[in-house]
Amino acid sequence: MDGEQTKRLLEAARGERLEALFVVAVTAGLRIGELLGLKWEDIDLERATMRVARTLSGAKSGPRFTTPKNGKGRTIMLTRQAVEALRSHRRRQNEERLMVGILWEDHGLVFPSTIGRPQCRSSVYRRCFKPLIERAGLPRITLHDLRHTCATLLLGQNVHPKYVQELLGHASIAITLNRYSHWIPSMGDQTARAMEDALA
Repeated sequence: MDGEQTKRLLEAARGERLEALFVVAVTAGLRIGELLGLKWEDIDLERATMRVARTLSGAKSGPRFTTPKNGKGRTIMLTRQAVEALRSHRRRQNEERLMVGILWEDHGLVFPSTIGRPQCRSSVYRRCFKPLIERAGLPRITLHDLRHTCATLLLGQNVHPKYVQELLGHASIAITLNRYSHWIPSMGDQTARAMEDALA
């Protein structure tokens, strides 16, 4: 998605129960399993930081938490938009917890079900994301596409690929460059100008 489509998506998500999930997905580039594995202990809203320490994966025996795909976690800075969305989300979650009372299962998750349980990624897509993209009038995309959107928007703003690699949690910059180098604007012009400047 481009910038305008992304704005439309986030506008359509405003006020939705999982608005913060979509904001964090776009602005921080987390994988869906990482989003669903986030716990409140991983987030410092005062410092605007978030630790990606686990991923939620579905197993035949039920949901389980494992280390992120690259085998290690990462700490990332949150945008102001993400911090505000998470603050609102926490207030809403506290209200949900009070409403369901003893039925609430406290796993400390940021994006649990309405009774605190880990959520299934296909359920989030089917019940929340698919209706959202239809409302926003966007082409059919997956939740994982929000991660690609994050990368392409940052690279389109000339953010160094190394920073994008660290944000996305790619094991090496080669992965980031192989996947997204065509999104780096006017690469040829930049190298030609840099060489001319170096030899001037």
